[in-house]
Amino acid sequence: MRTMSERIKRRLRRERPMTTISIRIPEDVIEDLKEVAPKLGFSGYQPLIRAYVGQGLRADLARLERPELTRLEKSLRRHGVKSEVISAVLDETAQRIVQTTR
Repeated sequence: MRTMSERIKRRLRRERPMTTISIRIPEDVIEDLKEVAPKLGFSGYQPLIRAYVGQGLRADLARLERPELTRLEKSLRRHGVKSEVISAVLDETAQRIVQTTR
């Protein structure tokens, strides 16, 4: 498994190979993406989707590379903390970790 810094360096390359996929997404979500994309400075909804996927992936990779976060997550679940709260905290923490590795 590559380290987080190796993954980030690879993702910062301008000319990365791309592949075409097919994914089913509800029409209303696509319409919302088309509306939001230009407001966030994206050229279209597909780059926005890639940004969302990349952001979520980086957060998950950061969390998975930190065993202490996994232990914390399990402990919070045992203590009855709601999944939504745990996810929000872990996402926030993972984003901070990603920002400090840039």
